[in-house]
Amino acid sequence: MRKVLCVEPVIFIYMFVYSLTSPLVQQFIYRRLWEEEYNSTFISDSNGTYCEQNKSSPAYIKQKEVQEKASVFNMQLDLTGAVPSLIVAFVIVANGDRQGRKRSLVFPSVGALIADICLTVISYFSLSLSILFVVAFITGLFGGMATLLGGGFAFIADVCHDEKQKTTRIAVVDLIFGVVSGLAGLSSGYFLRGIGFTWTFLIASLLHVINIIYIIFFLEDTVGVSEFQHEAPVSWKELLRETFSGVYVLFKTAPYKKRILIIVLLFTFMTYLFTMIGGSSLFTLYELDEPLCWNEVYIGYGAAVFTSVSLTSFLGVYLFSKCLKDIYIVFIGIFSYIGGMIMAAFAKTTLLMFLVRVPSLLCFMPIPVLRSMLSKVVLTGEQGAVFACIACLEVVTGSISLSVFNSLYAATVAWFSGFSFLLSAGLCLIPLAVLCWLLCTSWNGEDLALLVPEEVSSIESVDS
Repeated sequence: MRKVLCVEPVIFIYMFVYSLTSPLVQQFIYRRLWEEEYNSTFISDSNGTYCEQNKSSPAYIKQKEVQEKASVFNMQLDLTGAVPSLIVAFVIVANGDRQGRKRSLVFPSVGALIADICLTVISYFSLSLSILFVVAFITGLFGGMATLLGGGFAFIADVCHDEKQKTTRIAVVDLIFGVVSGLAGLSSGYFLRGIGFTWTFLIASLLHVINIIYIIFFLEDTVGVSEFQHEAPVSWKELLRETFSGVYVLFKTAPYKKRILIIVLLFTFMTYLFTMIGGSSLFTLYELDEPLCWNEVYIGYGAAVFTSVSLTSFLGVYLFSKCLKDIYIVFIGIFSYIGGMIMAAFAKTTLLMFLVRVPSLLCFMPIPVLRSMLSKVVLTGEQGAVFACIACLEVVTGSISLSVFNSLYAATVAWFSGFSFLLSAGLCLIPLAVLCWLLCTSWNGEDLALLVPEEVSSIESVDS
């Protein structure tokens, strides 16, 4: 059977299922906590959820308590799966340079399949929410999204030899991420209203089965592993050394100027990801609360509108890369995100909340561009190591960000629910300051490889 070198379908299916189930899990938790607090069935109609807006009412106080409990529960759930996924992501993606990329695609898909099967059972039998912590931990042992994306981006870096093609194709993956998120978010409300939680989670499980079959039987690996498979078994010490050798070489034996570029880019990537994940993760809770009081369908509409942000960000990367250096594209994207978060903080009507996406039209651009910049700085044999670092940073940054912003939202929702959005916008000053430092510092010709990616290959040949 002839196999293909197309990893995008894997990412498409995985992200569709993830984006379909993530808001449903949040709503499932919110409804169960609501029912425990009110000792009654959750109320939802075609116009909106039941949402008390009289601040002197006891129902309003309970409503805020549910918001706080849901926020804290989501934070604890994210942390439970973060620790094991951090270790697994680093090991599997880093070893991809020698053992192949398919492991980093299969493992997360199997973990997601187990999670959705467990969610189906929990929903059907109305089991305790505490079981979700066990599910999150088991899913983390299979690597999670960071492992799949790290392996997927390393797969693309292996296939693409042209630098501009690499930037565009990585941007395509982020476009898939956004478009699929919007489509899944839009359909999630109708899935929930039409067939409920249980059947939606079951359908998600079937999609993961299809994805696993494609990876195993139809996807060709970009790294030959035949020699590795015929080698004699190695000890745990040697295996551990091999796992970290790529990252060690990347940071320890590389030229000083190259190390500085990698560290600065990773720090910029981490700080922007921290603000973006933290701010955007609060949208569902913010929209469920007064004065918006959105139901599941409106939440789906909001996610679908956010699809336009992914599309425009991709078009922005494609067009700007023809006339601007990568670092300026990152600047534009960060300013776009700041504008959207400031607007979201003061959005008190449905129309205004939908219009929040307008100033955020280019906010996704920094993520694929920074990934591409990091990939261009390193050699071909170091792609797995650099994407393993990115995957680990995504897990750590995402977990800390969700914990910080969920805790902050729980503490501030009673007096100003938009405070977390303003903080998210303010924290963007950190990556902006780092980028300004790069532009204002006097660099030699070799260091300018950051700003002129086309020169990286020649610089690496000189360094080596």
